[in-house]
Amino acid sequence: MAQRTERTGGKGGTRPKLSVIVYGRDVQGLLGATLDSVADQLPPDAELVTAAVGEVAQSVAEPYGGTVVPLPPGTSDAAARAAGAGRAGGTWLWFVHAKDRLPTGAPRALLDRLTEVESAAAGVDVVLADHVRSTWRTTGGSGADAGRLARLGRRELPLGEASGLLRVTPLLGNRAVRAAFWHEHGAALSDLDASFDDRTAEMFAARATLVLAERIACLEQAVLDVRQLRPQSLPPVTAEQRYGFVTAYEDLQRLMERQETPAGPRAVLYDLMATESMRTVARETMPSAVAREFFHRASAAAVRWRPEGYRHPAGLEGVRRRLLEEDAYPKYRAFQSANHKRRDLRAAVRTRKKQFGTKVRDVRYQRALRAPADPGLAVFSAYWDRGASCNPAAIAAKLAELAPHIRPVWVVSAANEPLLPPGTEHVVPGTRRYWEVLARAKYLVNNVNFPNAVVKRPDAVHLQTHHGTPLKKMGLDQLAYPTASKGLDFDALLARVDKWDYSVSANSHSTRMWEHAYPSRYVSLDHGYPRNDVYYSAGAAEIRSVRDRLGIAPGRRALLYAPTHRDYEAAWTPRLDLAALSERLGDGTVLLVRGHYFYGGAASPLATLRRSGHVIDVSAYDPVEELALAADALITDYSSIMFDYANLDRPIISYADDWETYAQTRGVYFDLMAEPPGHVARTQDELTQLLATDAWCDEASAKARDRFRRRFCEFDDGHAAERVVRRVFLGEPEEALPPVVPLDARTPAPTPEEATR
Repeated sequence: MAQRTERTGGKGGTRPKLSVIVYGRDVQGLLGATLDSVADQLPPDAELVTAAVGEVAQSVAEPYGGTVVPLPPGTSDAAARAAGAGRAGGTWLWFVHAKDRLPTGAPRALLDRLTEVESAAAGVDVVLADHVRSTWRTTGGSGADAGRLARLGRRELPLGEASGLLRVTPLLGNRAVRAAFWHEHGAALSDLDASFDDRTAEMFAARATLVLAERIACLEQAVLDVRQLRPQSLPPVTAEQRYGFVTAYEDLQRLMERQETPAGPRAVLYDLMATESMRTVARETMPSAVAREFFHRASAAAVRWRPEGYRHPAGLEGVRRRLLEEDAYPKYRAFQSANHKRRDLRAAVRTRKKQFGTKVRDVRYQRALRAPADPGLAVFSAYWDRGASCNPAAIAAKLAELAPHIRPVWVVSAANEPLLPPGTEHVVPGTRRYWEVLARAKYLVNNVNFPNAVVKRPDAVHLQTHHGTPLKKMGLDQLAYPTASKGLDFDALLARVDKWDYSVSANSHSTRMWEHAYPSRYVSLDHGYPRNDVYYSAGAAEIRSVRDRLGIAPGRRALLYAPTHRDYEAAWTPRLDLAALSERLGDGTVLLVRGHYFYGGAASPLATLRRSGHVIDVSAYDPVEELALAADALITDYSSIMFDYANLDRPIISYADDWETYAQTRGVYFDLMAEPPGHVARTQDELTQLLATDAWCDEASAKARDRFRRRFCEFDDGHAAERVVRRVFLGEPEEALPPVVPLDARTPAPTPEEATR
């Protein structure tokens, strides 16, 4: 570890915006890695304060600079936090336990959100964020809080209007608190009951911040990586510490009573108290006498704090609640034992049924695989069985024209069956016919991968079309980026890649990246993306028709806003203030807003704006190529749609408000800021200025777009689908295929303005 220089934050001696307070003892030698994760990415407007408990922690902390607060051995975490806060100079405080880490980009993301909060709303005392968890064997496992945070979006609300935030994991490291707020309530947050162990004390303080806060803001990104230590490595929990858990919940109830907290949050806290108390009895190993006393105290608290008019949950949970309130510990234990036996029996029956069903399926599938492949059968799928779209759909359409003897069958999930064009032959995943069709098909075409269970028979042809030009790291290149690769099984991924016979590419950049990210023996087809053919074949009538369907009046400028997915977000929230932007641009402009398909199940945040007529939510509109044809310009961040849209030779504006964070957390193949497809806006003001003047379509924009097109639209010329069909399905040699038309000789579809002439 290199020697660190002194850093106190703030430019020119000004007060730092954020104090990162690392506190505690050097638990299992983890403090150094914690401080590395902070110091390696500490922004200029932040400072590091280490409240180091014990001489070992102090010796580890000294080389990192900042402010080191030495504390004697045995200092509790609550006291260490208080000592660190007392020496911190920041406007906001962020408490990070000595065993935890900060994910890449977390400090910058949190600071950016704090800046938004300070400029947008008064009275925000707490900014609540997501977190991930790591163990000795896993890294960065996702938490369960992203959905709750995403539902609040970019609003700032009091707890009374956001009761569900009490269910966010009660950690101090997943929230920043305003320093003045912390100091005002320091006694309530630090001078805690002696029976509280460190975990209980943190739970109390974390939830108390929400109860005391005037308003709360949220950030969907994970800003903390919690190290879950093996229970066997920790000191045993004493009986008094067990009872302190109930005391902490009662203290929170009293705090709510004093604060006159509305009924909603009080009911949520009551549910949490009852549920977590029973979970402690059920899951924790306690001596019988301690478990009985714990149950007794939890029962008294449940009766004492039961909200007026409260109704028990339905089902088994309701039975447990009644037994708790009755203080019926023997009955509760008997009920739990009987319930476990019933659950084990049902699980055994389900397992036997599943095993039998799997065996039957495997026997049928293997029998079908032994039969000759059907040379006239091609199976198509796109986006994990969402329907007929993207490159597979364009190939299927050209197949009907050039090779009508080959029958396409689509794999479509039951939920998406109603969206298929009438008459489309299809199968539903998991059905008997699904496995029969997959086994017999000569051709399997997908823009992602087929399931692991699909066998690569020697006489079948697997065609991987992909679904975008890669800016972000893909495949094996994601290994170095835990946020992007969480949950990925790279061995299984490579096994799927080994089934590919052909990989479609739109440009030399993609060809090189695919070969690096997905190393295997497939043949790269440098033929262009079939889905982009329409950008050269569509005429004025088609463009007018799409705009009519979307309700875009003639003469209005249509801007397509299509941001990409961020791995740290569970649901999509527009990064732009669309209401302000549409108001500034006026009646002459309509915004077509498309959320990423990963968020297809999320409720749209655009409902209010739709009613104004200035914004059209096109998140569920397919195909996306029609939206591109209808748009006068594209606004995106890092989405691969920019590479496709560039074929139209229309303006592209990159709204890159979080480029550094995205690049660090997701990983990228090139610096988009140095090689953009047009103008780059880093703030909404910059974007508004571009769109409110003629700068969005000026000569500088055209020059950047020309360079971008020459690099990334290399093989897209309107004949990609024909080349793929002739090469793969008709077996024609490369030299017999239609050559790629040079860029300068191509004629893209007319612009909306040209289409009205």
